[in-house]
Amino acid sequence: MAGVPTSVIAATGLVGGYATARWTKKRPVGGVALAAAGVVAAKGWQQKAGTATAAALSGAYVAAFAGSHPLAKKIGAWPSVFAVAGGVALASWVAVDRRK
Repeated sequence: MAGVPTSVIAATGLVGGYATARWTKKRPVGGVALAAAGVVAAKGWQQKAGTATAAALSGAYVAAFAGSHPLAKKIGAWPSVFAVAGGVALASWVAVDRRK
């Protein structure tokens, strides 16, 4: 996974976690996908930018997941997921990936 930008991993985790939960109709399975991508992204953030950045971006990842739920009530599920995934991807790119 060393060649994959952390922004892509994080966004894929949020979108993929929701997609997995929706299509399998098993929320815990989606949670596993979400968590696995989050762990991979956090490891990349820590290796590339340090512990403080990894902690901040991990917090943003969790906040995006949590925030997507009330946002979905206003704009719909898929638009909400794409919006928060884009936000986390942008934060990850700015803080980590663009430094390459």
